Amino acid sequence: MEIHKFESVNVFGQALLPCSNDPVTGFFRDGHCNTCAEDTGRHTVCAVMTAEFLAYSKYVGNDLSTPRPEFGFAGLSVGDRWCLCAARFLQAHDEGCAPRVMLSATHQSALDIVPMRVLETYALDE
Repeated sequence: MEIHKFESVNVFGQALLPCSNDPVTGFFRDGHCNTCAEDTGRHTVCAVMTAEFLAYSKYVGNDLSTPRPEFGFAGLSVGDRWCLCAARFLQAHDEGCAPRVMLSATHQSALDIVPMRVLETYALDE
């Protein structure tokens, strides 16, 4: 089955900038928050990890800080950038512990789940 990546466009309608290559992030592990129909989690929000968010994510069942060598995953640390699931980001926002985001590296399809005004609240870029 061939996977068709959605157009690489950010929330401003411009070219999607890289989120992180160290660690390598994204549904496609291409450093970008690209997505496709098969990405049911919609890994589209480029977020900068905080201790508070990492603890919250672990609490709700997605431990992003513990290394999982069997999956080639070293675990995330404070300051790492990572393509978060849009719904998880919105949930963290609702709980008061959402991380900051890079809007220029956040895929436009995140807007299907997270309102732009919410993303702008956490923006590290314009």
